[in-house]
Amino acid sequence: MTDEVDRLVADWHRERGDLDLSAVEVFSRVGRLARHLDLARRKAFSAHGIEPWEFDVLAALRRSGEPYRLSPGQLLRETMVTSGTMTNRIDRLAERGMVRRLPDPADRRGVQVQLSATGRRAVDAAFEGLLASEHQLLSGLSGRDRTTLAGLLRTLMAPFDSPAD
Repeated sequence: MTDEVDRLVADWHRERGDLDLSAVEVFSRVGRLARHLDLARRKAFSAHGIEPWEFDVLAALRRSGEPYRLSPGQLLRETMVTSGTMTNRIDRLAERGMVRRLPDPADRRGVQVQLSATGRRAVDAAFEGLLASEHQLLSGLSGRDRTTLAGLLRTLMAPFDSPAD
């Protein structure tokens, strides 16, 4: 079995056989897979009437558990966007009835963002659609291969996810 990356690497090997191309073999495939995953995500989300950025915020609230409520600061950490961007996102989701702003009981000046029933239905349906797409993308791998791949990717990602010293 060969793929486009095999052809690309063969061309580079022919032209620059003096270079170690093992990184290209890995990261070219990861990049191409990321594009397929991005398309699958967009399709799964649009089928349920939400944008990828909306899913990110709604999913953070949904994962937080009952009562599906986080502060804007917590949402910032979960979604890794700027404060201004988060304010805009919360405003737009509130206009659509996906979230509500509530007073923060621990801080009279603060607010909490709570997932509404509409938002919960949307994020749950979109997540189910996403999982179906992701399982399809992985259909060529056995359960054991999926576990191995997940472990290898975890090892590769761990330095990026570690807190800064």
